[in-house]
Amino acid sequence: MTDKLLSLLGLCRRAGRIVLGNDPVVDSINQKKAKLVIIASDCSKNTAKGVLTTAHRVGVKVYVVPYTKEEISLCVGKYTAVLSILDDGFAKKAETLILKEE
Repeated sequence: MTDKLLSLLGLCRRAGRIVLGNDPVVDSINQKKAKLVIIASDCSKNTAKGVLTTAHRVGVKVYVVPYTKEEISLCVGKYTAVLSILDDGFAKKAETLILKEE
């Protein structure tokens, strides 16, 4: 994966089409607003499990990316290990970037 994904996450943040943090992400999934969920590689197992369970139940795609919380946080401007993208276009582009490097 390249830094293009991190740049895209920063752009999503500036566009206001991203939700940051465990509880807000779970809420966005439950409200069916989340199009894609991204989890940092060093996210705690309990946090990841809760998000994965909720996303699986609702049918939202989740990706664990090889970036740390610190790397993601630098791009979005807030310390977080979990985020959801609310825009279809941004979500499709992020998924393309994630799958390109897997």
